[in-house]
This record gives sequence, structure tokens and C-alpha cells, in this order.
Amino acid sequence: MNPRASANRLIWNERALADREAILEFIARDNPLAALELDEHFETEAELARRNPLLYRPGRRRGTRELVAHPNYVMVYRPTKKAGGYIVEMLRVLHAAQRWP
Repeated sequence: MNPRASANRLIWNERALADREAILEFIARDNPLAALELDEHFETEAELARRNPLLYRPGRRRGTRELVAHPNYVMVYRPTKKAGGYIVEMLRVLHAAQRWP
């Protein structure tokens, strides 16, 4: 584990939160339990990115990285090095079929 991981911060921007909410609302219509489980999975994956900001593949936009949170969902984030660690900003949560950028 990265010894500086505890100094890293995770933030969700408004767009990523809106993406996440829309995905979960859509899934919850048919299966509320699946929506809760997916939300927990998003949290777990975001925490892994916070701990290891450079672990996942470089993103399609410069300065971003992308993690496949689920076969159907990609989380796009920007790790920014700051004194004492990284700020990991979640930018988007996208369905894998969505065009990005």
C-alpha cells in the first residue's frame, strides 16, 4: 500500500455525483438492492483510487485516469499531486457504452 495514501483526499464533483445518482435511480426502479450494492461498489472503487491514484489506466483526456468499476461502468477521475499526497477528484461515472470525452 502507498505509505502516503492516508494523506490523499477524495472529492466527487457535481457532475460525477449527478451521474452516480441517475445510474442508481435507473437501476433502483427494477432492483433497489442491486442499486445499493452498485453504490457501495462505486464507493469501494473510489477509495482504491484515493489510496493508489496512479493505479488505473490513463484516461482519454489528458490528466485523467479511468477505472472500470463494473463491466458496465467507468469512473473517470483526475489525480492532482499536492504537498503531502494527492487530491483525487471523481469527474464522471459513465455507462461503458457512452461516448467519452
